[in-house]
Amino acid sequence: MREADEGAAPSPAVVDRPSMDEVDALTDLWVDLAASQRAYRSHIRGSENRGTIRDAMARHVVTDGIRVARVDGEVVGFVMFGLERGEYVQDVTRGVVRNIYVEPSARNRGVGSDLLSTAERELRDADADAITLDVMADNGEARRFYQRHGYRPHRVGFEKRVESDTHSKED
Repeated sequence: MREADEGAAPSPAVVDRPSMDEVDALTDLWVDLAASQRAYRSHIRGSENRGTIRDAMARHVVTDGIRVARVDGEVVGFVMFGLERGEYVQDVTRGVVRNIYVEPSARNRGVGSDLLSTAERELRDADADAITLDVMADNGEARRFYQRHGYRPHRVGFEKRVESDTHSKED
């Protein structure tokens, strides 16, 4: 993202539907997201998944399950969302925010809040009764962000590393 002129207020972000021409930029942002999550013990490898994620981003553009934030016409963030499609009958229709990311130079300006509120509105319009999302347990900044927006812990996951000669991978 371009730096703002010294003393000038940053341009506001515009949240909108992405075009297929932006799939590569979205893929780059997702790879950055995956890389940043490694600090919080995520096992997802960004660069190694680039092709898979590029295909997923294209599908989300086509199925209308993604929004982008642009500043001065440049994509600086995205949110992926949709309705949960499970095999069990539930007493709520659950919306899911799958990924949200804002590049570091555009943070602390309300861009993430704009993306999240857009996803919430879209999910509400699709008849979601509740919205869920996952965050890495050690990512205190993200946890505080979601709590400021009214999200509360709902389910807790646990993980235990085990030794395996056949399934271990080097970092």
